[in-house]
Amino acid sequence: MSPRLAHTGLNVTDLDRSLAFYRDVLGFALLAEGKEDGRRYALLGEDGGQPLVTLWQQARGAYDRDRPGLHHLAFTVDSVDRVQAYETALRAAGADFAYDGVVAHREGATSGGIFFHDPDGIRLEISAPLGPDGAPAPHASAPTCGFF
Repeated sequence: MSPRLAHTGLNVTDLDRSLAFYRDVLGFALLAEGKEDGRRYALLGEDGGQPLVTLWQQARGAYDRDRPGLHHLAFTVDSVDRVQAYETALRAAGADFAYDGVVAHREGATSGGIFFHDPDGIRLEISAPLGPDGAPAPHASAPTCGFF
């Protein structure tokens, strides 16, 4: 048996800014927070649940896609309507998008989503397994989530 993903920890430069993004825009509940200088963090998930994303204020500079480490963090929702609702909220919040609108995961796929960046430039995805039929695929020969 292989291990299951428990949570994903992200290094951020400004916990207050990142917390506002992940809580207020993406809708994660704040489960716990550390406010001690030099040890600020936030555990995020669903109310009463286990942490899904942890934010650690210990980074300097912006996310660097050319360095080894996290490629992107992908979330899934149950419908393309939910993906589009997130797109609207993210655009209102000024998020940087890799592609315009909902795109397919690959050419001809029935799954797809939106690809964007958090305040530190960390690459994120929100997708649905069905619904974006006929949506364009930005890359004909590679998965959409691979090169953004």
